[in-house]
Amino acid sequence: MHPAPSDLLLPVAMAAAAGLVGSVAVMRRMALASDALSHVALPGVAIAVLLHLNPVLGGLAALFLGSLLVWALEHRTRLPTEAVIGVVFSAALAIGSMLASGEELLEALFGGSRQVGRAEAGLGLAAAAFVIVYVLRARSRLVIALVSPDLARTTGINVERINLFFLFVFALTVALGLRFLGVLLMGSLIIIPAVTATYLARSLRAMQLLSVAIAVASTVAGSLLAPRLHLEQGPLIIVVAASLFFAALTARSGNRSRRPRR
Repeated sequence: MHPAPSDLLLPVAMAAAAGLVGSVAVMRRMALASDALSHVALPGVAIAVLLHLNPVLGGLAALFLGSLLVWALEHRTRLPTEAVIGVVFSAALAIGSMLASGEELLEALFGGSRQVGRAEAGLGLAAAAFVIVYVLRARSRLVIALVSPDLARTTGINVERINLFFLFVFALTVALGLRFLGVLLMGSLIIIPAVTATYLARSLRAMQLLSVAIAVASTVAGSLLAPRLHLEQGPLIIVVAASLFFAALTARSGNRSRRPRR
């Protein structure tokens, strides 16, 4: 069964949010850490399944708690963000694996192709719109806080608070994709398009636009091809995104090799 255009609305909105959040995460050198942070949703998904609740709500709750824990530990210990996320991720993955089992664990890890209800779709679209608007409006403050925290403080930016808000927005973006990609693959959709855009673009605006375009194109292509190829939607979306990354590497390397030497 091929997805109707209306069925692609939420995945496209989710992908656009992922592209924008990923562009900031890559600038903050959080590529691998961001992927690990998405795994924190697993215990919440497992608990929600055990309690017969919506797994996305359980994953969102776990992601918000995990983000708050990461922020608090980073603020208290002054350890690098990726180091704190690595510890929290490892504990969350172990706890989630013990709570979930069998088919439920596979769907939590890699997502599924079940249809989304109207209420969930409406909430998802509203959440995606919030993420997109927040990143676009806070872009300058996020960049200043990244480049020079001291300069950010002198201009009135609360660096600790904006870091916490970004972690929350990242958590919300991961929750948007849990239904389609699962906790293992959603982080990849956030990071791969942003890394590809960073390699190709020459300005922040161009990088963000390209990151969104690659994330959306990968999601649409994977969603449309999955029924035709009899493959799961989530892994195919990531394969398409990774293919675009390697295509960009090949194309740019080819252009460099054809340049005349001086």
